[in-house]
Amino acid sequence: MRKPLIVGNWKMNKTVTESIGLIKEMIDFVQDYEQTEVVICPPFTSLWVARELIQDTNIVLGAQNISYHNEGAYTGEVSARMLQNIGCDYVILGHSERRSYFQESSEDVAKKVRQALNFGIKPIVCVGERLVERETGKAREIVSEEAAAIFEVLNKQEIVNIVFAYEPIWAIGTGKSATPQDASEIIKYIRTLVGNKYDETIAQHIRILYGGSVSPENIKSLMAEPDIDGALVGGASLQALTFSKLVKFQQLQL
Repeated sequence: MRKPLIVGNWKMNKTVTESIGLIKEMIDFVQDYEQTEVVICPPFTSLWVARELIQDTNIVLGAQNISYHNEGAYTGEVSARMLQNIGCDYVILGHSERRSYFQESSEDVAKKVRQALNFGIKPIVCVGERLVERETGKAREIVSEEAAAIFEVLNKQEIVNIVFAYEPIWAIGTGKSATPQDASEIIKYIRTLVGNKYDETIAQHIRILYGGSVSPENIKSLMAEPDIDGALVGGASLQALTFSKLVKFQQLQL
């Protein structure tokens, strides 16, 4: 059985001082809760202090990006080795904001996935379509192309260490969430792609998250879908109480 996974993507928010307060609150709310795996992905500047604060808790550390280079003259970049050394277990790769604002291609994302795995870091690989692509019936085509680039560089033993996150771009930060049925349809399709490329056992092992305006109001209906294994959370992860409600979605009374 796949354990639910809730990932908080802080994006470019929170100073070190602000991070300390937020993490301490989160620990108070979710400590000793073992039914969900909890990952927080602060900005790079807060990774070290986050690592220190979450030691001996059930919260796991992740980062928001890596370079596909090992080291060298790449000003402003951060390597997988650096993240490994600081204690990151996960890294978000291919987020739509990276693909859009920084022109990251699916091939770039695949190279970053390769780097992450080389250093024992689990990639959370984001895939998803724009509104116009959904409206023109191209959602599956886009998702398939983005996933295929990852499949190209990974074998059976490696793909099991990947987490996919389906994030329809039109739902990110807009307050518009895909319906549970819409989200489940594409997530099930991603699982089918994995099964076709590798095998059905692997497809059933991999966790696939939903991302896009996730809230305490919709988390329970999303998680009721059998193929949705958790959520990649943006804005709601910046409030400890709200995030804790997502982590403890099984206990929510709606």
